[in-house]
Amino acid sequence: MVSAPPGRLATRRPPVPGRDDETLSIGLVASARYPIREPFAGGLEAHTWQLATGLRQRGHEVTVFGGTGSDPDLRVREMPVLPALSAQSRLDVSMPADYFIAEHHAYLGLMLDRGPLERCDVVHNNSLHYLPIAMASTLRAPMLTTLHTPPTPWLESAVRLRSPRHTRFAAVSAHTAGQWSPLVPAVTVVRNGVDLGRWTPGTGGGTPVWFGRLVPEKGPELAIKAACEAGTGLRLAGPRPDTAYFRERVEPLLGGGIEYLGHLAHHDLVHLVGSASVAVVSPRWEEPYGLVVAEALACGTPVAGFARGALPEILDGFSGALAAPDDVHGLADAIALASTLDRSAARLRAETACSVDRMVDEYVKLYRELRP
Repeated sequence: MVSAPPGRLATRRPPVPGRDDETLSIGLVASARYPIREPFAGGLEAHTWQLATGLRQRGHEVTVFGGTGSDPDLRVREMPVLPALSAQSRLDVSMPADYFIAEHHAYLGLMLDRGPLERCDVVHNNSLHYLPIAMASTLRAPMLTTLHTPPTPWLESAVRLRSPRHTRFAAVSAHTAGQWSPLVPAVTVVRNGVDLGRWTPGTGGGTPVWFGRLVPEKGPELAIKAACEAGTGLRLAGPRPDTAYFRERVEPLLGGGIEYLGHLAHHDLVHLVGSASVAVVSPRWEEPYGLVVAEALACGTPVAGFARGALPEILDGFSGALAAPDDVHGLADAIALASTLDRSAARLRAETACSVDRMVDEYVKLYRELRP
């Protein structure tokens, strides 16, 4: 399947009987920095793929605006790519990092060339960038922005200057909504969801697993230390965007039952997570949602984690065990406790609280409320 030609949107399909009264044309603004394809660079890219796919399955017309190299099945309209900067501009000693300039160019180009966005009934800003919010008032279509992170300087600045008539906000957890409440008091919580048909239960019983981006804020070194104390070993999987961190803080801890398996394809990752007795989740920051928690539960794998951010919202006493933040001894105890939990209870928690169908239903409801 190829990308839609410039200036044209994908063919609108009929609504699914009993689910939607009317098809919508939705512009989904995604990440410009990372392609939306498996294996996903992170939870944001996985979430965007799930949302776009779920909306299309309901018969809605979805145009995804994203980075180069994305999944062809998404029919992504690629955002503008920054041409090579002049030698003169690179002499500026205050020049930001290359990726910052590239992202700024991509989103500025998208918002200035408003044609494709103007043909949408609603624009859903699913990116982490400030420009779609700052320039929302230039669009005819209303914009919904999902808050995936705590306030950051650039994003907070745009939110302060927004036009309330043109923007509405959702947050991926009550925790994240609370962090934004001083600036955005009216936030609808729409928790992320996972496809329960793609994340399927496994047999369990194997060595615990840690999966996600191997970066400092995810705390894989603490998970390793806790697993060593618990005597269980640990298998790790995921991308290594911070190679220096991995080399200096994680790699020296490998061996003796601690194994790094690489950045796995979806099928292999589902098998790995489903085979584990426990999924260890060790955030060192206030995790806005924690998609790996929902994915583990969908595989029937109980979770042992730090009680940070939204994790206490996702887990209950039947599906996981929590320890105080950064408490390695407590996390070791949580691993032992989680290994005794019923796998069917973990899967049930995913079905009742973490379904992508529930997430799509809630977003469609918001889209309809936004339409003039």
